[in-house]
Order: sequence, then structure tokens, then C-alpha cells
Amino acid sequence: MLARRRMASERARLAAMRRVLRVAVKLHRCSTPWKAGPCWRVQKALDEQGIDYQTVKGPMRPGKRNELLRISGQRLYPVIEFEDGSVYRAESADMAATIRAGRLDEKRGT
Repeated sequence: MLARRRMASERARLAAMRRVLRVAVKLHRCSTPWKAGPCWRVQKALDEQGIDYQTVKGPMRPGKRNELLRISGQRLYPVIEFEDGSVYRAESADMAATIRAGRLDEKRGT
């Protein structure tokens, strides 16, 4: 009985560690500090929904956004990159609406 409790406790501890270490998505966004505009709109929606994300701030000039071009095929912010490598890009208002509607996961792998 004690061994089972220890195993269950260890499994729960490991599951909690995985949740803490796991970053669900990466938000590729501009590096502006302002709390306005398309990048902020999507970041705010992620925050409101409690979605874990890592912010990846990139260059302001579209001509220097080579990494963004590599992962998404275009040079516009914002872009959400899922852990499987798939990306989601749309107009920021549409992205924010998708996030707020709880449908972000539907965009995974598309």
C-alpha cells in the first residue's frame, strides 16, 4: 500500500514538472514595447485565456525577418508556432478571436 502511494506521488510530481517545463506555443512578434497593435492584440488574447507561450521577439524590418520566413513562409507578425513545428498566421483580429473562442488547438498542424 505504501509503495503504491509513493509511486502515485512520484507520477504526480513528474506530471507537474512536465506541465511547468512545457511551453505550449511560441509567439513570434515584433520587438516593440508598446501595448498596442497586432502583436499585442494576439499576446493579450493568449494571456486572457491562460495559454502558456514563449515570446520570440524578432526584427522590426520585414527584410530582416529571415527566421520568420523560414518557419512560416512569410514575413508578417504575429505568428504562433506550435510544439510540433506547425504555424498559425492570420490577421491579428482573427487570431485573437480564434484564441478567445478556445479554438487555437484547431489550428495546430494546418
